[in-house]
Amino acid sequence: MTLLSFDSLASYWAMPIFEANIIIFFNLLGALLLGLVVGYERSYHGRAAGMRTYGLVCLASAALTVIVGYPEMWFGGHGQAPSNPDVTRVIQGIVTGVGFLGAGVIIKEGFTISGLTTAASIWSASAIGVLVGVGFYAAAMLLSVMSALVMMWVSRLEAWLPSRHAIAVELSFRQGFAPNEEELYQAMLKLGYEIAKGSLVIGSDNNGQKWHFSAVALLKNPNYSIPGVSRQLSGFNGVESFHLSFARN
Repeated sequence: MTLLSFDSLASYWAMPIFEANIIIFFNLLGALLLGLVVGYERSYHGRAAGMRTYGLVCLASAALTVIVGYPEMWFGGHGQAPSNPDVTRVIQGIVTGVGFLGAGVIIKEGFTISGLTTAASIWSASAIGVLVGVGFYAAAMLLSVMSALVMMWVSRLEAWLPSRHAIAVELSFRQGFAPNEEELYQAMLKLGYEIAKGSLVIGSDNNGQKWHFSAVALLKNPNYSIPGVSRQLSGFNGVESFHLSFARN
């Protein structure tokens, strides 16, 4: 029997293989739907990775996992598939590959890092796909719900709990002016902020020195908001221009 004979081609549509395809189809459909559930939260909040990204990650993870469960049916039952394939190696490859995808959505700009939650949730979507692929449907659905709830509600919990937010500060001093670190430290304390240790970066060009640092609020509600801090810094000795932003992640 040649590979192009009728019997060889028909073996790909034999009843046992066809039934396995139906089961795999429902696995993939379920993984896609669960991925869309998690991705909707990111899409709703305008993130770069939305429903399509999460759906595809979850779908592909499930597909790569579920095929390991049917080695005797690979290649129409004519291949030399291992009798006991190692599914953990497949999972390891999925986790590694999705890690690179998650790294692509992380953006660092100064003291601000964005995309960490999206990267972590993409990793979670791959785990959902793996759970569907190995047949843990209830666990996959629970993980989907938990992931969506974490992204929707934990930020509100963080806002309710006592916390100290941080701001990123960039100060440009006039040419020839030599700023004093202790004076700047005391000035920030009066505003309700403490300069984070090890965050001070000093640069210089023809226009004068530029200081970059991160400041942490001493209380949950500091004395001054970002506009309040800007008004105070504009009058600080030697400051020619400045830039303020929340040092978020």
